[in-house]
Amino acid sequence: MTEIPIILLAAGQSSRMGGIDKLMQPINGIPLIARSASVACAVGPVIVALPPKPNPRYGALDGMDVQIVPVRDAAEGMNASLRAAIQNLPPDAPAAMVFLADLPDLTEADLAAILKARETHPDNLIWRGTTEEGKPGHPVVFDRSLFDQLSQLQGDDGAQKIVRKHQNSVHLHPLPGRNAVLDLDTPGDWKAWSKKHAP
Repeated sequence: MTEIPIILLAAGQSSRMGGIDKLMQPINGIPLIARSASVACAVGPVIVALPPKPNPRYGALDGMDVQIVPVRDAAEGMNASLRAAIQNLPPDAPAAMVFLADLPDLTEADLAAILKARETHPDNLIWRGTTEEGKPGHPVVFDRSLFDQLSQLQGDDGAQKIVRKHQNSVHLHPLPGRNAVLDLDTPGDWKAWSKKHAP
């Protein structure tokens, strides 16, 4: 376990799923959001950004040791979730990890590897997972000196603006396969992923 909080962004609207909530789709018998939260909980304290109630995602997290942050303006996009979560970080947090709840292949080992990279490359401000080929993805760890900037983001492009601004202080760490980028946004994505992972 680490003292670095993990922010799980799970307030999106699954707009490309044709009315299906992707985060409630089962992965090995549990909803994807619960799977992602479980992975995060194994590594550090977890803050989950969710849409306002009522929403079935709350029930999927029942009994889990997570801090839930309802995002009143979730419809704005990802940065509304980032702002809300940043405001709920412990005042003494030295950094925070951010990752998306719809990445089904990310593992505890992947999250731990990015946290370890922060220790082994302390001269950076951002530590980010990539594919084996080096394509940047998630999770991303931000130094506390960037919290103010994160709390002022608007729109739906995540923290890309901050990553670009501090590109000379970003450490990229390769993770296995496409774990860092493989998300399930459409029914086709789910079908392909499920077929590949069928027992």
